[in-house]
Amino acid sequence: MLRGRWIGMLVLCLVVAGVFAWLGQWQLERAIETDPPPAGVTEQLRPLTDVVEPGVYLPEPLVGQQVETSGTWIADDFLVVSSRFNDGVEGYWVTGQLRVAERTSIAVAIGWTADRDVADAAIDELDSGSSSATITGRLISDEGTALPPEDDPQRMDRMSPAALLSHWHDTDQLDVYRPYLASVTATAGLADIASPAPEEMSPVNWLNVFYAVEWAIFAGFAFYLWYRLAKDAWEREVEEFDDAAAGETA
Repeated sequence: MLRGRWIGMLVLCLVVAGVFAWLGQWQLERAIETDPPPAGVTEQLRPLTDVVEPGVYLPEPLVGQQVETSGTWIADDFLVVSSRFNDGVEGYWVTGQLRVAERTSIAVAIGWTADRDVADAAIDELDSGSSSATITGRLISDEGTALPPEDDPQRMDRMSPAALLSHWHDTDQLDVYRPYLASVTATAGLADIASPAPEEMSPVNWLNVFYAVEWAIFAGFAFYLWYRLAKDAWEREVEEFDDAAAGETA
């Protein structure tokens, strides 16, 4: 182990272990939230514009934040999203495009129903009703898009502003919020959407803690590898020496 070759290998292992140790420390820093959001912060009603800007992803601590905004419904942009569950019952959401500024819109889940005919009737009522609205609800992240079934290419099973945007009208140079707004009070004969307060976030991210432990194990393995290679080389030399001594005796 004191030979130059193995000392050089030890230095290399020290460098590798140092990198692994730095990565472990970095993971630990990310694992512990030093400034977690206060308990119940999502239940404090805030203006939409104070929470998130159009086109920006919703930060995780703000998912479920209660907000309020006012705007104008865009006619003919009330759409149905399927596979929506209210207290375990599958049904439909009626959604709409709410124009909250001159060229800015947000997707709103207006209410729920278990009957598709009721959803269609709600759309007719919304199209013929007042165009202005003030909405209080929870901000929820985009669920992403999914391919519709072959027998119903217009069906949407995920609440995605990006998917809804492809069906909306008057979208030229339009800014759209990435999250959507789930209204806490339904209209047009629909039922309120079940949207309980989000669970309080833990200040510790255990997945990152696990990664930090992994990096520590890797750092230890670098030293074990150096020791194992050096010992194997020593044992091989001892065997060769014993074989040579046995040959001379014979």
